[in-house]
Amino acid sequence: MAGRQLTLEDIADLRAYERERDAFRQRIMALKRRRRVALGPVASVVFENRETVRFQVQEMARAERMMSDEQILGELAVYNPLIPNPGELSATLFLELTDEASLRTWLPKLVGIERSLVLRLADGQTVRCVPEAGHAEQLTREDVTASVHYVRWQLTEAQVARFAEGGVVLASDHPAYQHETALAAETVEELLGDLRP
Repeated sequence: MAGRQLTLEDIADLRAYERERDAFRQRIMALKRRRRVALGPVASVVFENRETVRFQVQEMARAERMMSDEQILGELAVYNPLIPNPGELSATLFLELTDEASLRTWLPKLVGIERSLVLRLADGQTVRCVPEAGHAEQLTREDVTASVHYVRWQLTEAQVARFAEGGVVLASDHPAYQHETALAAETVEELLGDLRP
């Protein structure tokens, strides 16, 4: 379990990161293409793993010019929980709303969307997501939702085996947002790396 968590040694200092950044960004963009799933007109899900989280921490450290171990440790405490353990999938749910009118229309309608995502396996079994606890406390409100949520799914060994057979669908059963998308074969293959030890 702890083997997947990032440590200080995994995070390059700013000068070292600048040297590797272009190549690292290209690798992560290619990785995210396989791990991103559009869900209806305004939502998408990016399944996170150790590399996508490392990129997030590196970019935060770069943007905020973090120089101390304490600052980096603070970021790791925030983002390490997004790295899935074996038998889990972890994702960022994005509500891709780009203008004020869309935000005013959708965010009140989609309260609770962070609990509405299910994975439907080929045999019809469903696995419901749960919001990432630390982030949910900050993001959940009664009258309006946030445009970014962190969620995870816990699968049994039998469900992982079924997932590996393909035919997996990501769906939202939110009353105001009912959409589904079949996961591409390359996405299923990619996510098996998270699910398996």
